[in-house]
Formats: sequence, C-alpha cells, structure tokens
Amino acid sequence: MLLLLLGIIVLHVAVLVLLFVATIVSQWIVGNGHATDLWQNCSTTSGNVQHCLSSSANEWLQSVQATMILSIIFSVLSLFLFFCQLFTLTKGGRFYITGIFQILAGKLDIIKKLGLSEVMKW
Repeated sequence: MLLLLLGIIVLHVAVLVLLFVATIVSQWIVGNGHATDLWQNCSTTSGNVQHCLSSSANEWLQSVQATMILSIIFSVLSLFLFFCQLFTLTKGGRFYITGIFQILAGKLDIIKKLGLSEVMKW
C-alpha cells in the first residue's frame, strides 16, 4: 500500500513538472531566424539582435495560455488535496475530490492541445 501511495505521489509530481516545462519552454516553432512559443514571437536580425514581441494578440492563443495556467492550478490543487485527504480520510476512503481535480487538469490539457492545433493553422 505504501508503494502505491509513493507511486501516486511520483505521478502527481511528474505531471506538474511536465506541465511547467510545457508552459515555460521556449521555441516551440523554430525557423530561419525566427522562434515562436506560447508567450512571445522572437526574430533575430543579421546583427544577432533578438527582437521579441508578445504573441497574445490572437484569441486562440490567449485561450491556450489560459487553459495551460488553469491546468497547472488544478494539478497543484489535486496534489494538495491528495495530501490533505491522505491524512484525514479513514482507512479505505476514496480520493474522489483529488481524482476530479486531476481529471479537470487533464481535460484542460487536452483543450490546450486542440487550441494549439487551431493556432498552428493560422
């Protein structure tokens, strides 16, 4: 049972790390002197000077940014509620609330991926 709880904790932490990396990582699309990520568009001139502009003008991209942040929030809440329920539930209790928050975080991540595919069409 202790091994199962340790596995669940490792899974929660791995999901959080992957969500943070996917949100923060730079250069999702890299081209000739041009790099685009979730937060800004950067271009490099011939003098190796990098000019970055905010990429939040597109409504689709703003919705992707919002769902990424909501996904991280729900995942952090899920981990916090897991620890709270771990120490307060009776033996054999179910972790319904933790599961619901983790499902919400996963659904928002799926919505984010669908939104990104729509942004890439533009």
